[in-house]
Formats: sequence, structure tokens, C-alpha cells
Amino acid sequence: MSTESWTDPRPTEAPRERREAQGGPPPGVLAVVFTALFLAGLVLSTVLADGDPFPSPFGDTGEIVAYFRAHSGAVQVSGALQFAASVPLAVYAATVSARLHRLGVRAPGATIALAGGLLAAGFLACCGLVSWTLSRTEVLELPPLVRALQYLAFATGGPGHVVTLGLLVAGIAVPGLLAGLLPRALAITGLVMATVAELAALTLLLDGAALLLPLARFTCLGWLIAAGFLLPRTRARTRTRKEA
Repeated sequence: MSTESWTDPRPTEAPRERREAQGGPPPGVLAVVFTALFLAGLVLSTVLADGDPFPSPFGDTGEIVAYFRAHSGAVQVSGALQFAASVPLAVYAATVSARLHRLGVRAPGATIALAGGLLAAGFLACCGLVSWTLSRTEVLELPPLVRALQYLAFATGGPGHVVTLGLLVAGIAVPGLLAGLLPRALAITGLVMATVAELAALTLLLDGAALLLPLARFTCLGWLIAAGFLLPRTRARTRTRKEA
């Protein structure tokens, strides 16, 4: 007597097709939309500010306040687009997590990807809303408040967002490597990027570590786009035989 066990059992093909149809929007497209909105915020704010660089939170209070007063429109646009970018990022995390589960991933990686993505989206949304607040005339009349809000925007949109974005990348890269769902080189690259993103937490202790933020942020964005397009929708079923 023999029985067969399948790694991903389906009672019939019709339910399987219905479940695959409910896979959500293509994660690669979501990653492109998220990245486009985020970059648009950076580019438009720079153009509207006549090329003036965004002030460092570690700079002089007078220069910081002067920038926000002179370029409140640019700050408002930047904050609005950052907030908008958080939405497709949250949907990306949910979609990728669901796809990993459907592909048979039962390890914590899928949940880590979901948690990291939602946290990254939440921090980015907070950064956008705080930045929008910094464009209000009433706030700009209080220099200490401007300085405090810029610190908050930097903390949420910098280490807060980047470190949790690294969790999203790691949550996809680990099962992508172990289960062979992604090209090996891409998965290993993702693990390296995720490590750099986690090291960006040092920014909270060392000002010089802020250099890790753009490095981790933009490489992770590119990686999420590639992974979103390369992560398969289905996984070939394997079968093992047990003799009884």
C-alpha cells in the first residue's frame, strides 16, 4: 500500500486557479509606483526650492528655519508625496507576504516581510505628515518647534523607515534563497542590503552613520522592484512517496 504527499495539496484545479487569481496586484508594479512617488517628492521639492539643498537636521537652527520659511511650498509637496508613497509600499508588503504563503513558505520570513513593510510604510507616512506640518506658517513662527519637528521627520523617514525597509527585504530574500524562489545572486544581494539597512540604526548614535541611509534606501528600492517582478506566482509541486 502506498500514499503520496504533496508539498502544496489542492483538491481540484478550479479552486487552485481561483486562489491564484486572488493574488493581488503585481508587486513589481507596486514597487515601481512607490519608488516613483518617493523620487518625485525628492525631485519636485528640489526644483521648487530652486535647487537649494534640504537642510541637515544637524545644522544651524537659523539656517533650518530660514529654509522652511523660504520654501514652504516645496516642503508641502515633498511631505504629500512621501505620504502618498507609503500606500503602495504597504500594499506591496501585504501582497508579497500573501504570495510567499501561497508558495508554501511557512517559516517566519513571510511574516517578517509583512511586519517590516507595514512598519516602513508607517514611518514614511509619519515623515510625510510631519514634513507637511513643517510647511504651515503658524509652525514656522516657532523656531524650537521647527527644529523638533525636523528631528522627528528625520528619525521617522531616515533610520525608522530604512531599518524597517531592510526587514522587508530580508523577509523576502531569506525564503527566496532557501526555497529557491529568487535567483541566488539576487537573494544574497538582498541579504547584504538588508544588513546595511539594519546598520543604519547607528545613525541614532553616530551622526556620521547617516551616510548609510541613502546607500541602504536606494539599493533596497531597486532590489524590491527586481524581486517584485521575479518572485514567481506559482511553485512547481514536488512529490514524495511513502511506503506503508
